[in-house]
Amino acid sequence: MPPETANNAATAGGFVPLLTLGIPTNSILALLLAALMLHGVTPGPLRLIKWPNVFWGVIASMYLGNLMLLVLNLPLIGIFVQLLRVPYAILSPLIMMFVLLGAYGLNNSVADVFMTIYFGVLGYLMRRFSFEPAPLVLAFVLGPMMELNLSKALILFGTGNPLNFFTRPISGILLASALVVLFYPLIRLLWKRPLRPT
Repeated sequence: MPPETANNAATAGGFVPLLTLGIPTNSILALLLAALMLHGVTPGPLRLIKWPNVFWGVIASMYLGNLMLLVLNLPLIGIFVQLLRVPYAILSPLIMMFVLLGAYGLNNSVADVFMTIYFGVLGYLMRRFSFEPAPLVLAFVLGPMMELNLSKALILFGTGNPLNFFTRPISGILLASALVVLFYPLIRLLWKRPLRPT
């Protein structure tokens, strides 16, 4: 019960930056953001004004989902426990079969199946070599928005020189803070390295 409560609390808290600023806090919310963008719902603070039905629909679905979890989990907890005893040799092929069927049924295209396999292998290799897949998903979702807004900012500067970002106080402070956060682990590692005796 406590892990499930913490999980639901983290998910509900992650909806706040997602729905107000368009910033997903984990890979699952990044997928939700990608799905909303595919339907033409752009992220940002104007989402509540332009698409109030989507905004309140997401919130209502979250509460409805929690209610359905309560209704289903209490009587079916015994069956869910039995599912944990199914061997992985049986469970894994079944999951892969349903995933590939869903990928094919989306557009009736074999290319979607190969794309699913490709990203599945990529995700497995990232897990195998201790790379977190969440930054890749976030970059995949937020990359086009960042590129578009960077182009707009360069057009507003007029010169097209990205160094002009450091000449404005707000953007300079934000970029300097980002560089400090980016290189802080490397600086800390070099600072703590013991000096070799000469």
